[in-house]
Amino acid sequence: MTRHFLTLLDFSPAELQAVLDRAIVLKRMLREKVVHEPLKNQVLAMIFEKSSTRTRVSFEAGMAQFGGSAIFLSPRDTQLGRGEPIEDSARVISRMCDAVMIRTFEHSTIERFAAYSQVPVINALTDDHHPCQLLADLQTFQEHRGTLAGRTFAWIGDGNNMCNSYVHAAHQFGFRLKIACPYGFEPDPELLEQYAHCAELVKTAEEAAEGAHLVATDVWTSMGQESEQSVRKRRFAMYQVNPRLMDAADPQALFMHCLPAHRGEEISEDMLDDPRAVVWDEAENRLHAQKALLEFLLVGHAKIHS
Repeated sequence: MTRHFLTLLDFSPAELQAVLDRAIVLKRMLREKVVHEPLKNQVLAMIFEKSSTRTRVSFEAGMAQFGGSAIFLSPRDTQLGRGEPIEDSARVISRMCDAVMIRTFEHSTIERFAAYSQVPVINALTDDHHPCQLLADLQTFQEHRGTLAGRTFAWIGDGNNMCNSYVHAAHQFGFRLKIACPYGFEPDPELLEQYAHCAELVKTAEEAAEGAHLVATDVWTSMGQESEQSVRKRRFAMYQVNPRLMDAADPQALFMHCLPAHRGEEISEDMLDDPRAVVWDEAENRLHAQKALLEFLLVGHAKIHS
């Protein structure tokens, strides 16, 4: 049966941990100039309906390093569901390629594509979930601070796709997630109810940060929300992450941001230069985590630790 990676719930906790462990090994191999080409002659189709820097570079570089290749399909090249039904596009593309990565708007688009694809489909971001970014974030935490289980993480800002994936991660990896969002920008109440055992909504950024081992945030206005920018700036003003807020966290706390960052908005001008910020490692780890994911889906070499 074809495996897909549409949310973190598509893998078992043991499989997710295996991917993280493998990502750390692949990172070391790359640094040591070890040639490892498990995907020789294999092709990844990359469908972008939303633009990206890190996603395109990391997947394309990863396929090249693995001995395979990637085809970049921009919104001009493919119009999922407009020029041709999504189901038909899936049938055709999956007969020509070995895996498909999609970055799009509605999560239902990628679900429909996956249902008709003969090859693994990877969610490289939808409006509801961003599981590949979570793999990179969790790999980064593991590299710097070790085990994830039993930790306390804070999400501060918009209850968006990143926040949703952090909720799934808390469930899968056994950490506690505290979420602070302005009124009206919280995650889906049904999601919070379903995962009340590991995620809770708190009232202020300070309450979320208190004692946290990781503080994470994202831009206040995501792609497609530009018309709300001025409203969001006002509503989110009390949710900026800065060194003073980080001082409320655990002394060993890390700060992450999936980038691009808007200095002076969701973070202070100096936050990315703070020694607690690990955003550049986090960005780099998109490459290693996604290579581990591709290898797992296409070769199955990631060793499962149950």
